[in-house]
Amino acid sequence: MRQPCESAPIHSVNSSAAGPFDKPATSRLKGLAMAVTRFAPSPNGPLHLGHAFSAIAAHDLARARGGRFLLRIEDIDGARSRPELAEEFRADLAWLGLEWEEVAPQSARLASYAAAAEALRAMGLLYPCRCTRAEIAAAARAVGPEGPVYPGTCRQQAVDPAGEVAWRLDVAEALRRTGPLTWADERRGEQAARPDLAGDVVLVRKDRDTPASYHLAATLDDAADGVTLVTRGVDLFAASHVHRLLQALLALPVPTWHHHPLLLDAKGRKLAKRRGSPSLADRRRAAEDGRALADSLRCGDLPSGVGLSDALHCPP
Repeated sequence: MRQPCESAPIHSVNSSAAGPFDKPATSRLKGLAMAVTRFAPSPNGPLHLGHAFSAIAAHDLARARGGRFLLRIEDIDGARSRPELAEEFRADLAWLGLEWEEVAPQSARLASYAAAAEALRAMGLLYPCRCTRAEIAAAARAVGPEGPVYPGTCRQQAVDPAGEVAWRLDVAEALRRTGPLTWADERRGEQAARPDLAGDVVLVRKDRDTPASYHLAATLDDAADGVTLVTRGVDLFAASHVHRLLQALLALPVPTWHHHPLLLDAKGRKLAKRRGSPSLADRRRAAEDGRALADSLRCGDLPSGVGLSDALHCPP
């Protein structure tokens, strides 16, 4: 069996060791105060090494600070959600040697998403949009971190809200009301919030099977669960600008963020379910030592063909 790292955990606040979880950079940290972190997978495919890396980061950051590590199943992805995978996720985390507290899945929180959307509508900050992805791509004048930036086509139009529409946040008006905002990332310091870079994001989707967008659901869930350190991949760095705006609009508590690097495949792309990245379940069933694998990831000892990237906008 592979021996664990002899050095201090490389994600530690006080660690000076080089590795995937670098020493935090911000002066706005809470030091080693208790942290509540979470791992929030979607059951639309099996977990892979990238998920393991993220779960271990969140778990270890919480444990290092005497805090709590939460598991939240994000199961509102319509027909893509496969309820049976949630049990596989629990087995994978236990195989890695992690311990967690499980909180309510997103499917049990739909009322909170609807209430928040209604509150934003009442503020005059949401508007209906009937544009298709193809129409947006054709009309977009800029590309943001999430792809073509919505050009605001429906913002000033009389769109029938009873039709098949999404509801978008009027980001310019929202920022006018909140004024300048900042947020803190442990690894990159204080950030000026720039939700405008993503344009008027969708908060309520057209697809009735997926009632809330990631932006709205994750922001509300983290607040409801008392998450104080939002730990996730650096590919979601730009989303935090939007989430900070939503926190200000909905009077939600503001956590600190920790955006960790991503694991990449041999072509420099992040590991992904859709590319058939080897699953943790397959490794587990093959009797691989999950705890040894977790220790290897902690040490930055990555499997052959897997690399590490810390670019803010990684190849999709």
